Amino acid sequence: MEKVPMLAEGYERIAADLKVLRAERPKIVDAIEEARAHGDLSENAEYHAAKERQGQVEAQIADLEDRISRAQIIDPASLSGDRIVFGATVTLLDDEDKPVKYQIVGQTEADAKVGRISYNSPLGRALITKKVGDEIEVTVPSGDKFYLVEKIEFI
Repeated sequence: MEKVPMLAEGYERIAADLKVLRAERPKIVDAIEEARAHGDLSENAEYHAAKERQGQVEAQIADLEDRISRAQIIDPASLSGDRIVFGATVTLLDDEDKPVKYQIVGQTEADAKVGRISYNSPLGRALITKKVGDEIEVTVPSGDKFYLVEKIEFI
C-alpha cells in the first residue's frame, strides 16, 4: 500500500470532508424512504435521484477513507537540507528573471493560484531533488518553460 504524502492542513481538510459526507448519509436514507412511500419506484424520479446521490456519497467516502488510511503527514518545518523535497517552498526565477514562489504539496492540496503545486505535476517532478542554482526545463501545455532555483525554504 503506497503512502500518500500530505501536509497536516490537507489531512485535516480531508477529515472534515469525510465528516460532512458521513453526516449526509442519514439524510439520504430518509430521502430514499420518503421517495419509496410515494409508490411505484420505476417512475419515481426522487427515488432515483436519492439512490444516485447515495452512490456518489459512498464512493467519495471510500476514496477519502482510503487516502486517510494511506496518509503520510509531513511537516515542512521539520525538514531541512539543500535539495527540494515534498513540503519545500521554492523561489524560482522565470525566463524574464521574475521570481515565482511555489510550495511542493500533495495532489489534493495543489492549487497553483495560491502557489501550491503537486509533487506529481510536471513542474513538481522537475523540481524534486534540485538545488539552489540548478536550471530546470519543463514542458507544460503552453510550451517549454525555463526556471532557475533561487531559494529553498522549509516553512
